[in-house]
Amino acid sequence: MTRITRRAALGALPLLAAPATLQAQAPWPNRPIRLIVPFQAGGATDVTGRVIAEQLSIALGQPVVVENRAGAGGNIGADAVAKADPDGYTLLMATIGTVTINHFLYSRMPFRQEDLAAIAMVSLVANGVMVNAQVPARTLQELIALAKREPGVLNYGTPGNGTSGHLCAEYLKTLAGIDITHVPFRGTGGVIPELLAGRVQIAIDNLPAYLPHIAAGTVRLLAVTSAEPWFSVPQAPTVAASGFPGFEAVAWFGLQAPARTPRAIIDRISQATIAAVAKPEVQAKLREVGNEPRALGPAEFDRFIAAENEKWRDVVRRSGARLD
Repeated sequence: MTRITRRAALGALPLLAAPATLQAQAPWPNRPIRLIVPFQAGGATDVTGRVIAEQLSIALGQPVVVENRAGAGGNIGADAVAKADPDGYTLLMATIGTVTINHFLYSRMPFRQEDLAAIAMVSLVANGVMVNAQVPARTLQELIALAKREPGVLNYGTPGNGTSGHLCAEYLKTLAGIDITHVPFRGTGGVIPELLAGRVQIAIDNLPAYLPHIAAGTVRLLAVTSAEPWFSVPQAPTVAASGFPGFEAVAWFGLQAPARTPRAIIDRISQATIAAVAKPEVQAKLREVGNEPRALGPAEFDRFIAAENEKWRDVVRRSGARLD
């Protein structure tokens, strides 16, 4: 290479590097954001995630694209986020299972709690104890009596191992002294057809996706797992009022990001999420699908998670449930 050619090449280097430098310094966000929902489409996590994704797309000026990545009680999707680049372009629609329960239920977890950072809590949702309409039980006590007469015969479906439905059922089994068999699916979308067909007789799951079937009479709601009657089904008794005082197991949803995501990005997403949940039209959408809006910022969400850890650690211990 001649001296003139070398000088020309060296002189071009800053020009060649400039686009990459400008791209690296471009303000966040400058491209679409993925929101990973760790369950199948159609369930409460998915429906809630899509409501929030729509609002964040408006607030952040970039598409927030929902990606369903189901399996292992939500662990597959949550692990993908925990191992993603901490650049604000991959978020998790976090659930009670992925954030708390799974860490006590599974003997080996692919990620640690500290691998994910809290952004904002979004909503609460009650679980329901539901049966196929052909099951000869119209109350929770009647279902328990049936299970005692036919131990090991009845199956209950949930959206997966480690979900709040799974632990609700295991806790109830312990308190009631019954033997029913767990059939885990990859999300609520897998449970509903099997319940309607009668291949599983019981579902213990987040209420929202079941409301149309309850209204149609193809699914019978026996009890809700909230401490008080749930707003979307006020006529339904609670598990606590059905013979198990103090029983409460309410699921919840929120947003998380990979640990080490810059604080400025987390704060911006959190502020946008809290502002969205404060909108009357968003609250109406959430309630329409059975969610009770409950917005918390990062610090409050962390404190809430710490309290949930104590609760669910004890529930898992008392139930004796354990997964490899």
